[in-house]
Amino acid sequence: MQDEKTDKKLALVTGASRGIGKGIAESLIARGYKVVGTATSESGCDSLRKDLQVLGSEHDAFVLNIADSEQVNAAIADFLSKHGTPYVVVNNAGITRDNLFMRMKDDEWLDVINTNLSGVYRVCKSLIKPLIKARAGRIINISSIIGTTGNAGQVNYSAAKAGLEGLTRSLAQEIASRNITVNAIAPGFIATDMTDGLPENQKEAILATIPMKRMGATHEIAGSVAFLASDDAAYITGQTIHVNGGMNMG
Repeated sequence: MQDEKTDKKLALVTGASRGIGKGIAESLIARGYKVVGTATSESGCDSLRKDLQVLGSEHDAFVLNIADSEQVNAAIADFLSKHGTPYVVVNNAGITRDNLFMRMKDDEWLDVINTNLSGVYRVCKSLIKPLIKARAGRIINISSIIGTTGNAGQVNYSAAKAGLEGLTRSLAQEIASRNITVNAIAPGFIATDMTDGLPENQKEAILATIPMKRMGATHEIAGSVAFLASDDAAYITGQTIHVNGGMNMG
């Protein structure tokens, strides 16, 4: 829960090497957490560790492929032995394999479901016993507006994110009595290196669907994560918070 050397609460952030995940990691560090992030490659992990340790030598990173059950079990066991039980778990890692449904290959469907949905299951399953033993914690799953609205060419991604929100609600019910909250955040279109590379006409089409007429910033997702991790959110569980500039108002 807390790092013995620094007395800081411990946070684990998957998929923290860039974009929203890196913004979340940096935001939690700024709020006084010890953060351990993950990346899918050794080079990504080394780069992430270097960036995080600029903000404090206590922060760390390790390689995690949430699509691989054996690797998850081994990596999380090593993480627990080195750092202890996290207070905050942010499930951000994910992939896309976009294609129109009639052209979608089995591996495009299975890869996305295996990573974006089953991967979160694996991380939560590997941490659930120590969290319950600690009788405290915050699990925060990063979903997407696409899980609610759907999107042409993203049947696999939409299904995985909708499933993730169902997982969030059900797990929240199971462990609420242990003082562990489980919530999801569903970002809309967020300005990252991925969206920066979109053609201008595509960006304009996206902005036309957003009442606020701008993409979100990573710090706006990170701020929502920090709120759900805080004591102020202790009575919020099983919820999906939409952060999308008004694209979806439910």
